Amino acid sequence: MTAAGQSTGEISLIILAAGQGSRMNSDLPKVLHELGGQPLFAHALAAGNALAPARIVLVAGHGAEAVTKAAKALDDEIEVVLQTERLGTAHAVDQARDALAGQSGDVIVLYGDTPFVTTETLEAMQAARAGGADVVILGFDAADPKRYGRLVMDGKELIRIVEYKDASEDERAITLCNSGVLAANAATLFELIAQVGNENASGEYYLTDVVAVARANGLRAEAVTCDEAETLGINTREELAAAEAQLQALKRAEAFENGVTMTAPETVFFAADTFVGRDAVIEPNVVFGPGVTVESGARVRAFSHLEGCHVSQGGVIGPYARLRPGAELAENVKVGNFVEIKNADIAAGAKVNHLTYIGDASIGERTNVGAGTITCNYDGVFKHRTTVGADVFVGSNTMLVAPVTIGDGAMTATGTVVTSDVEAGAMVIGRSPQQVKPGFATRFFEKLKALKAEQKGK
Repeated sequence: MTAAGQSTGEISLIILAAGQGSRMNSDLPKVLHELGGQPLFAHALAAGNALAPARIVLVAGHGAEAVTKAAKALDDEIEVVLQTERLGTAHAVDQARDALAGQSGDVIVLYGDTPFVTTETLEAMQAARAGGADVVILGFDAADPKRYGRLVMDGKELIRIVEYKDASEDERAITLCNSGVLAANAATLFELIAQVGNENASGEYYLTDVVAVARANGLRAEAVTCDEAETLGINTREELAAAEAQLQALKRAEAFENGVTMTAPETVFFAADTFVGRDAVIEPNVVFGPGVTVESGARVRAFSHLEGCHVSQGGVIGPYARLRPGAELAENVKVGNFVEIKNADIAAGAKVNHLTYIGDASIGERTNVGAGTITCNYDGVFKHRTTVGADVFVGSNTMLVAPVTIGDGAMTATGTVVTSDVEAGAMVIGRSPQQVKPGFATRFFEKLKALKAEQKGK
């Protein structure tokens, strides 16, 4: 075999996601357990995606149907292949052979249960390839090497990787350990894998043996190192919780670096993709689900929950507010306590301050929505839309029965049920007339009290 030469710059990804994760004690495939509101494998995918890969192949096994569905939801162009037998990591990578047949350039092998490897680390591996290494392995200096595979080095050159169970006492004393992440020319990698055997304690085809095979073929292997925290793998619920804590610490540090104020950062929980702009203020006990952007100068008040939404500059959210997917808030919108907004556009300067549900709706500029207002958007089968114009005053306890439109400058009276369109500038009153019966309450309660006394006497 001849040397693979320098990297062409084109990258493909192989993400290994076939494991059952039996130590999770779960019916859910391990890589579908969530970290920062996203499935575990999505983190490796995000780091690799930053390299603009030409192809992405995900190797699924246990729960393949669910894993495929989740992968396609993230990126419809991901190719999913199956590892029907669990014969080791080299065997898993080999399942991508046909999918990447004829693919030029390099391939990087990532792991769906190792979420913290950064794009910068992968770029360092690319640089090592460009510098002449035919195979590049990602290693780390372990504080406690435990049962990790060890990297046996000769200067900059990687001689071999030895699994713990196959290692001698001297090899077990090495602290430079293998993360499993690998970069190589795609065609070369599959040629090397074809030469990997399973003569080891587990009877498996180890991807780590690629290094020894490469050297036997006159190729050069090197190791790139990263911080041990990047290589954290998830195998148990406890490790998943530790990973969540690590992710939250990273996201909180990122927010502070971006100029965000958090008065009680340990109580704020971010999703992996949350973005909060400069001079925004996040009060205690705020939870961000996936897909949230909060622009500069906005304030999210205590005990609010945001997911799949956009808050523009000057917005004030909460306390105790819930923004659901599709909530799009323009500049200087105020959403107050116990308000829920879903799939709705709230225009600049509008206020929805108290005890209100706005769903499948458009609310115009400077409109004030009174307490207890509900958009009645669901008829049991279909969702219908409510459109409220600019400068509208929606009285408290208004029911807007969609589909319905309220024109600019209109007003709804308190307690009104709106079932048809209201023209601009009009006042709509849709409630039963009030009846007053003098003395009725006194007589009614006297009758009830007498009846109660009579029942006690029996």
